[in-house]
Amino acid sequence: MLPGRQGECLPDWLDAVRQDELPSLHTLAAGIDRERDAVIAGITLPWSSGVVEDQDAEASDARPRAGFDLLRKRVLLA
Repeated sequence: MLPGRQGECLPDWLDAVRQDELPSLHTLAAGIDRERDAVIAGITLPWSSGVVEDQDAEASDARPRAGFDLLRKRVLLA
């Protein structure tokens, strides 16, 4: 389905997953089903937002993170 960009096969795949006896895949299928149109478009269309998402991830990695020591101080001073 993915290499051939066959997003139209997704509903059949979701139905097959629901009939299977793997609860973790049922959870995955439910999540995909909530955004079905977007997932089908992501599989089918040739465009990608991967570059934008990668830059956003790099930007979030560059942000300073507060550690446990700061959290502890804030709780003690509150």
